[in-house]
Amino acid sequence: MSEIKLEKLDDNRWLLPQTGAMRVPGIIYANENIHDLLRHDESARQVANVAHLPGIVNFSLAMPDVHWGYGFPIGGVAAFDLETGVVSPGGVGYDINCGCRLMATNLTFPDIREKLKELTTALYHRIPSGVGSTGYVKLSGKDQKKVLEEGAAWAVKAGYGSAQDLETTEDGGCLGGADPEQVSARALERGKQQLGTLGSGNHFLEIETVEEIFDETAARVFGLHKGQIVIMIHTGSRGLGYQICDDYLALMVKHQAQTGISLPDRQLACAYLSSGRGQNYLAAMACGANYAWANRQILMYLTREVLEKTLRASPRELGMRLVYDVCHNIAKIEKFSVAGQEKKLCVHRKGATRAYPAGHEAIPACYRSVGQPVLIPGDMGSGSYVLTGQAKAMDETFGSACHGAGRVMSRSQAIRSSRGRSISRELADRGVLVMAGSKGTLGEEMPEAYKNVHDVVEVVHDAGIAKKAARLKSLACIKG
Repeated sequence: MSEIKLEKLDDNRWLLPQTGAMRVPGIIYANENIHDLLRHDESARQVANVAHLPGIVNFSLAMPDVHWGYGFPIGGVAAFDLETGVVSPGGVGYDINCGCRLMATNLTFPDIREKLKELTTALYHRIPSGVGSTGYVKLSGKDQKKVLEEGAAWAVKAGYGSAQDLETTEDGGCLGGADPEQVSARALERGKQQLGTLGSGNHFLEIETVEEIFDETAARVFGLHKGQIVIMIHTGSRGLGYQICDDYLALMVKHQAQTGISLPDRQLACAYLSSGRGQNYLAAMACGANYAWANRQILMYLTREVLEKTLRASPRELGMRLVYDVCHNIAKIEKFSVAGQEKKLCVHRKGATRAYPAGHEAIPACYRSVGQPVLIPGDMGSGSYVLTGQAKAMDETFGSACHGAGRVMSRSQAIRSSRGRSISRELADRGVLVMAGSKGTLGEEMPEAYKNVHDVVEVVHDAGIAKKAARLKSLACIKG
């Protein structure tokens, strides 16, 4: 943490005092274990840097999965006043609307035990993955424009799912204000061939089983029960989202002097929300978000096809349905109470998940009694968690929680550490089948490269911003 000194507020929060040109203090959600890991990471410095940005409200925040990112830390949350504040592509990230989709089935482990390897292989061959992979859907220019404007609804209209899927997708799978005219030709070209692909890096498709229930009421409302087979997909907007971020970062860096904003780090390049450049970025970012939702919708459709064919199960027998789809890596205009007044703010969540509480109008009606499902995947060997958003999140974190375990090793460090080891064999010894496009991917994504997801989840649970509902155990994992 270099010269950054944190002051302990309680067992789950650390204060980063306001100093120098910081406009607000910082707060990092962490227990002692995670705080110790921060000593070897510069993410606390990035939390302080974000606090320098104009119009930031209350605090610069970091969730317990925090680690070094581009400009903003991954796990960072910051909200900005619409009149005096800014939008920063580094506060959203390169993979716009990278997110998780959890699907439940009628199956239990005995139903797939003998076919798990066959099922994993079939999914691996059916779901395009890896760097530069091309997708199941090839888009014309006209169709691509509709994808960028309509998101998951386009995929449903095209036959890849049902209207019911949209009801349990955050924002109905479509972020308003998307304008394809603000997306570069290069970004559009990259997106034409990648719809319906998983990608590489930390993206995955996992077969999991519900191992433990913490909140019987919430689990019942979500349709989860012990022993049930579920599928989780984690991916985003692929090359299109990356290019949108890259284009607007370059544009904002080029014109940064014109804004008059003094930045502690050029990676925080930004534009005022009220400016044309800021509005154009939001319109392009919405296109990337909608592409990502359509992408996950199509991958769910392909997954259902594979399960039905491999298991020789009818749609009714399989009973696959979408529990919820959450996005992270996004900037959204949302309403919050600030100093006793309701205000619209632009909330940046970079590697953070929305965590709205029971009763909130943005939650699907079927879940409003318990709160929004919050999906927290861990590393390949540890499984995932389902939580529910809590009212305290609205007061402290702009309705946000963590989005995963969070890295403790860079990818190059992980590759060096994995040399001479067979990560796939080690995972098999732990009862997890894994298939990946390369040994390098498994090295980058080995379990030790991540924080302990149980520690991370306990922080948000104990802090009261999201409550544990269920824990999922990994059975098989597909990586790009």
